[in-house]
Amino acid sequence: MTETVAGNPPLVATGVEGLDDILRGGLTANRLYLVEGNPGSGKTTLALQFLLQGVRRGERCLFVTLSESEEELRATAESHGWPLEGITVVEVIASEESLKPDARYTMYHPSEVELGKTTRKVLEAVERVKPRRSRNSVMNASSSCAI
Repeated sequence: MTETVAGNPPLVATGVEGLDDILRGGLTANRLYLVEGNPGSGKTTLALQFLLQGVRRGERCLFVTLSESEEELRATAESHGWPLEGITVVEVIASEESLKPDARYTMYHPSEVELGKTTRKVLEAVERVKPRRSRNSVMNASSSCAI
């Protein structure tokens, strides 16, 4: 998974050859990276390439999505000819029921409750899958992606 250059922390290949060249081998391991951009700018594509590189290396991989369904993700991967075998996909998307006016909170701000639920679901998925690589969409997937 990682390559160590003398005296430097280990690197993790992104799966994007030109990007790995620019990064001199990849991303520093065990760090959080935020990729931001407009819809359609390639954030999900980059995340998928990162995870597919992990699959090629025999690593367990996890993709957590907060805004797009697994079906939409699979369609994106299919448009590139990429199989998602070896990548566990976890949807943490608000239900229609939770978006109705009657479901609103009166004593707490929704973020106080929803962030805890979302965090719990992500942590449960991480504990179950024990990924070596993961893509977690920590904000709106149309604007950012953390890998």
